[in-house]
Amino acid sequence: MEQFNKHGQIGRAALRADMDRKTARRYLKEQKLPSELKEPRTWRTREDPFEEDWPWVEGLLSTTPELEAKTIFEALQERRPGHYQEGQLRTLQRHVKRWRGMHGPDQEVFFPQQHRPGEAAQTDFTSGNELGVTIAGVAFVHLLCNFVLPYSNWQWVTVCLSESYLALKRGIQAALFRLGRHPEWHQTDNSTSATHRPRKGKRQFNDEYVSLIEHLGMKPRTTEIGEKEQNGDVEASNGALKRRIEQYLLLRGSRDFASVEEYERWIEGVVEKGNAPRADRLAEEMRVMAPLNATRLVEYRKLDVRVTDWSTIRVLFNTYSVPSRLKGERVEVRVYERYLEVRYGGERQMATERLRGRNGHRINYRHLIWSLVRKPGAFARYRYRDELFPSLPFRRAYDAIAEQQPNVRGDLEYLRILHLAAATLEADVEGALERLLAAGSIPTADAVREMVNPDLGGELPALVEYPVDLNVYDGLLPGNEVAL
Repeated sequence: MEQFNKHGQIGRAALRADMDRKTARRYLKEQKLPSELKEPRTWRTREDPFEEDWPWVEGLLSTTPELEAKTIFEALQERRPGHYQEGQLRTLQRHVKRWRGMHGPDQEVFFPQQHRPGEAAQTDFTSGNELGVTIAGVAFVHLLCNFVLPYSNWQWVTVCLSESYLALKRGIQAALFRLGRHPEWHQTDNSTSATHRPRKGKRQFNDEYVSLIEHLGMKPRTTEIGEKEQNGDVEASNGALKRRIEQYLLLRGSRDFASVEEYERWIEGVVEKGNAPRADRLAEEMRVMAPLNATRLVEYRKLDVRVTDWSTIRVLFNTYSVPSRLKGERVEVRVYERYLEVRYGGERQMATERLRGRNGHRINYRHLIWSLVRKPGAFARYRYRDELFPSLPFRRAYDAIAEQQPNVRGDLEYLRILHLAAATLEADVEGALERLLAAGSIPTADAVREMVNPDLGGELPALVEYPVDLNVYDGLLPGNEVAL
């Protein structure tokens, strides 16, 4: 049309528009664009396979609109065996979708909220397992505690192992002490870390959680049960956070970290880069948020526990071994989110990774081996015997010894090897066991000891004692320079 208006020649205009002359004449006659000439199709190109049964389907949808198309399709197949094939499911889904749009019930509408600077913070947990992170080569099962200011979308993230109160406490404090200020409200979902279900009525806040939030100068609030969209900002942030971490893991070229602490420091760097574009809106929030005048609370739970005659303690439904010198004593146990430590007389005696769930056990053979060597008969039926095989070579060594020396004699021989591992280096003993087993030899304590601590033989080299003249240092004084 543009070309035709310039010179009035249809052939020339059609050539410039790269179309047939007849097509150009039709467009000029209609004075409409090609898209404007298309009319919606109102006829079917093939027979509707559900036409006969559609009144029955429509009756189902009218009385029970929650029914899904797949469920209705399976009911149709039962109603008329052999009449409908699996490839027709998609056609029925389109029919049901069209019916819902024209005759279906009203749906719940969500209303976007306008956030005010400094009004609230939202915290939520999200799984980090899909990131495929490993710690020293071992798959790391973990969660990320995500703290977000909805107005600016500023966030801070900590690594945790469960949705516990200690994990929530650590995440909130890490974020607020990073900011140095606090919003008016703190919002979380109805997780057990913040709320509990009473015998009657709606979920209520846990006393520990309320005390924490009030100590930090905020007021607690939560979402309605089953209404996770009310925590929508942090929920949306979870997905964006993991996508960002995934991209930086790809740039890093490795998903393995030496320790959990190294992994968390790396995540902090990723989060800081993500927060950089939010600096202006964060500044608006900082101007209206109150200064954080609270002291940082300890991020552990303190328990008073008695050590049993088995040199173990029971902490939060799990069993841990402790040094046998503490047998019968009462010790202070500090339960952190990722680990626990045992203190006696105000000093730390040991620390160990914290167990999750119930009725687990973590037994360190170094705590018990001295007694087991004196009482080898207790080894065969010891409740936690499997914990006394630090690695596969130790287990293979025991099996080889037990085959040659059954009963207590074989147990004693293995316990002497385990005693050697506790007295020297476990890695050296493990290496010696691997070499002996590879050579087809039966490991014995004497053979392992010879490989771990071989006799150096010969005489020790003589050490020459050089005299020390302290008068040389006088030369360092002004005026007493001495040529060296």
